[in-house]
Amino acid sequence: MVSYSGDSKLTLPTYFSIMIVQKFGGTSLGTAERIKHVAQLIQDGKKKVVVLSAVSGTTNKLVEIVNSLYRNEKEAVDERITQLEAEYVDLADALFGTSEIKAKAIKMLENHWTHIRSFTLDMFTRFEERSILAQGELISSMLMQLYLDECKVQAMTIPALDFMRVDQQGEPDMWYTKSNLERIIGENDEIELFITQGFICRNHFGEIDNLKRGGSDYTASIVGSAIEAEEVQIWTDIDGMHNNDPRVVKNTRPIARLTFDEAAELAYFGAKILHPTSIVPARNAGIPVVLKNTMSPEKPGTIISNEPSGNHIKALAAKDGITAIKIKSDRMLLAYGFLRQVFEVFERHKISIDMITTSEVAVSLTIDYDGDISALIEELRQYGKVEVDRNQTIVCIVGHMLQSEPGHAAKIFSSLKEITLRMISYGGSKNNVSILIDSEYKEQALKKLNKGLFNLEG
Repeated sequence: MVSYSGDSKLTLPTYFSIMIVQKFGGTSLGTAERIKHVAQLIQDGKKKVVVLSAVSGTTNKLVEIVNSLYRNEKEAVDERITQLEAEYVDLADALFGTSEIKAKAIKMLENHWTHIRSFTLDMFTRFEERSILAQGELISSMLMQLYLDECKVQAMTIPALDFMRVDQQGEPDMWYTKSNLERIIGENDEIELFITQGFICRNHFGEIDNLKRGGSDYTASIVGSAIEAEEVQIWTDIDGMHNNDPRVVKNTRPIARLTFDEAAELAYFGAKILHPTSIVPARNAGIPVVLKNTMSPEKPGTIISNEPSGNHIKALAAKDGITAIKIKSDRMLLAYGFLRQVFEVFERHKISIDMITTSEVAVSLTIDYDGDISALIEELRQYGKVEVDRNQTIVCIVGHMLQSEPGHAAKIFSSLKEITLRMISYGGSKNNVSILIDSEYKEQALKKLNKGLFNLEG
């Protein structure tokens, strides 16, 4: 759960409430044509803050550069930077139509490459790593600003490093963000388009840092909360959340509306379009989040809000890479503190638990952890016989008030009557029924549920 440091109850100018926040991911900016398309989308006459990710593929290539630096592979570093530089020269050639703006872009890009190359001469640390990884977002926002300049569109870049800061716990400092955004936007009230970077921020020491996974979405949500925006829009290459995994099941459909609870369940259990923690600031502020498709902007997408939209099953998600652990012990029977002792073992090893079921003599639980668990298992053996099943998948069925409406359970389990179920979690949440199966049955299970719950063939 996100906690905000400082006093977040600043009184903002009234015009802030009519602003929206739009975030565009890397695939939305992957080519010159897509950057131009995004530039058109943001010109709709509404006052807004536009949050940009790095151009698709750039962050992965910067990570490769960082890894080569840690290994002191200077030739590999230079080769990777040269390759990235050439790709951006091609991008600038395709993006800009005037020689003046193109030359300016090339010059600014050279400054970024020089900055990255400077680290090959010094001792490389985590601080330098974060500085290098920040270059992707800095470059994409620079290119967008220059393209808007070329199109004679009035816009202003507000560096995220000037207003986005996290505290000692790595949580957003909302007072700092609110007060700085109020100052910057208030001093430039004539501007309608403000461009900024996702993912990057400063830490409590003032050093360049970055947000958690899903950072650009997180930035948009934090900014939306800070300026009390009308809504936060997340633009990707898919038209909202779907009722099933389109990578596995061919016949899926977008979901018109979800609650924040439902969206969080789907995101946590495998819906890759959204990271589960990224929209918490918007949720806490009661600001709707809209998922839109950059390639098909006319489609309505998915609206996520605090408003329920019917007591029915909305969607499915699947989370792979799950390990099931069963601890069987006669000492469980009527034993005070047994579960507490078991949970403390997981706490000591810093491994979180997804699902849990209990009986008189056994407890079964699941973890999403790909590291070495041999020490964990050895410690658990002091409490009983331990069985481990790997290559498991959690299938999550999400909707509103699932356990209070009759008939939902019958539909779910009749759809899966041909599949062996390892564990079932039902009743722990009004929005979620979770089922553990062997991963080899994942595709079959999702297709059976697609037919049984939504009357859609796989």
